Amino acid sequence: MLRELRRRARGTEWGRRYGFAEGPGAAEFARRVPVSTYEQLYPALERVLRGAPDVLWPGRPQWFAQSSGTTNARSKYVPVTPESLRQGHYRAGRDMLALSTFLYPKHRLLAGRTLSLGGTHAPNPFRPQEPASRVGDVSALIMQQLPAWAESLRTPPLALALLGEWQDKMERIAQHALRQDVRVLAGVPTWMLLLLRRVVELAGADDITQVWPHLGLFLHGAVAFGPYRELFRQLIPGPQMQYLEIYNATEGYFALQDQPGSEDLLLLLDHGIYYEFLPAAQWDAPAPRPVPLHEVVLGQPYALVISTNAGLWRYVVGDTVRFTSLGPYRLRITGRTKHFLNAFGEEVVIENAEAAVAAASLATGCRVHDFTAAPVYFAAGPGGQVQ
Repeated sequence: MLRELRRRARGTEWGRRYGFAEGPGAAEFARRVPVSTYEQLYPALERVLRGAPDVLWPGRPQWFAQSSGTTNARSKYVPVTPESLRQGHYRAGRDMLALSTFLYPKHRLLAGRTLSLGGTHAPNPFRPQEPASRVGDVSALIMQQLPAWAESLRTPPLALALLGEWQDKMERIAQHALRQDVRVLAGVPTWMLLLLRRVVELAGADDITQVWPHLGLFLHGAVAFGPYRELFRQLIPGPQMQYLEIYNATEGYFALQDQPGSEDLLLLLDHGIYYEFLPAAQWDAPAPRPVPLHEVVLGQPYALVISTNAGLWRYVVGDTVRFTSLGPYRLRITGRTKHFLNAFGEEVVIENAEAAVAAASLATGCRVHDFTAAPVYFAAGPGGQVQ
């Protein structure tokens, strides 16, 4: 994968700067090309946003996935190239579809519709003179350009799926979905819960199985499913419902759950992304040194570092993972490099917090709608007593 990415990008500004045409191997590639956060890569990305050709990847990308969470801007913009769509998102989606039908043949998933929820897209503010250049949620960009065969399997229609006003969008999708033979759900659990409750309410039903009797699978991602599992069981009772997780991020489609009895995710190694992994001790290092895939260790926390066919070179995604298998490579998402509690040396990552909330809700019979976690600092009063 690295050889292919390097070959394709050898004529770009980035490729010429770091000598991609010389064919550096993995070790030399790691020595030459710096590890970059979004903030560090942003000057080059802004030029791509404004239309400069052949900067990070050949050509002029027209589409940019938009998400929040940076320090230098309110949003971050990640290029979405035709190669990243075909070899990444669409190929992995096709893999997931094939895997689902293989795992659950009795559900006849392809005989009905897949209900998918996503965001929307808008004109690129950096190129107002080019209406074809768009920015938006990666799910909206994917749906806008779906192959015809994939579009024929999904609902709602594109005109509804890409509406911008959220409340109106959810209401109209719920009204439309009442009349569909929905067999697969795909999306973020929190969004899907809102839609399912509205569909049940509109139908005057006790649960969603009375509306969609053939519903059999939920492909979920973006947030941990554990804290919401009981809510879905109440909305979709019965043993027929199955759940599979996908790891589809703004930057690419990284992994999928290929074993129903395990929460481990199979790392996708031939979908346009070259992977490296940054050990926890290197997260704050001034010159971080990721390790290649063949050097990862089971159970250790790593930050994901990727080089992609969208022009992200040794890019720190921000997600943290730990490997549960090395043959094949399977992992679990543990959180974000900037999202953990360590006020008193406790080193609580998101995975710990989510597991605790899931266990507590199961033990107490509570239904968790959402949660947050933060340290509580106690002030010392007179005489050193804690207040």
